[in-house]
Amino acid sequence: MERLHAKVITVSDATFAGERPDRTGPLLVRCLEATGFVVTERSTVPDGIREVADALRLAATGFSGLVVTTGGTGFGPRDLTPEGTLAVLEREAPGLAEAMRSVNPLGRLSRGRAGTIGQCLVLNVPGSPTGGIEFLEAVLDVLPHALALLVDNRAPHPTPPTDPSRPVEPS
Repeated sequence: MERLHAKVITVSDATFAGERPDRTGPLLVRCLEATGFVVTERSTVPDGIREVADALRLAATGFSGLVVTTGGTGFGPRDLTPEGTLAVLEREAPGLAEAMRSVNPLGRLSRGRAGTIGQCLVLNVPGSPTGGIEFLEAVLDVLPHALALLVDNRAPHPTPPTDPSRPVEPS
């Protein structure tokens, strides 16, 4: 089985300025590595639409795999990770975002997004250690399949047998 690659981006003004330690980023890295991902990069950026968008563009450049952001998904005035993410997503994956939000009642307060940029699958998870891990664990089981479809364009589903009496339509 081919190794899955991931990057983790912490979004926090205080962490970026060195005023508060990053408690969630390292936990996400450990969780991803424990489930078979190779985490190739971990970074911290300040809150802000442009900062998040720029960080995601940079992370996605020449990369195939998972990019997880942590922080900035709530209702605070500087919680702009979803807006920065939407600015660069090519396609949204609302089912993943909905599954992550459904893990606990506080999940309903998350505005996090999920979607794709090129061959990257992007997930926004909360900045709290508990919320970040719960959100990631809610979708870990489907990530290998999603990445296989996104990166390799593999169709692991069996194709139904063709009926020789029906003409095949061109795709």
